[in-house]
Amino acid sequence: MPQRVVHPGLFTAGNGNGPALVASRCDACALLHFPATPLCPWCGGESCTEVAAGRRGRLHLWTVVETAPPGYRGPVPYGFGTVEIDEGLRVVARLVETDAARLGRGQRLELVLTQVGRDDDGTDVIGWAYAAVSGESTTDGAA
Repeated sequence: MPQRVVHPGLFTAGNGNGPALVASRCDACALLHFPATPLCPWCGGESCTEVAAGRRGRLHLWTVVETAPPGYRGPVPYGFGTVEIDEGLRVVARLVETDAARLGRGQRLELVLTQVGRDDDGTDVIGWAYAAVSGESTTDGAA
């Protein structure tokens, strides 16, 4: 089945290390931002270097979306939340888990590629999401 990415430049399938977000690090202030841009949103610096980031992180906030928003063509329900990636930046992301009771603050997550929809011609739309890291618990003691 044919595939396309939801938006070019947001993530990479990785080079043997698994998928990663394509972020930028400012050459002037060294702060990270996502998505990648040539200009720094923090200090206005005009030179940023693309870096792979976000392979792992911890869940900060979450919910489960049970009704498809207008124009959305993917499966529901789906998890949605804020993930603090190991590099220290918080990103808004889809979550693979669809049961809010199985999610917890501080839960270790890893970036995965997943189908987020299908075009009219049958092309699968591939995006990124975070899935629980098996065998690791949250920082607040929840499972």
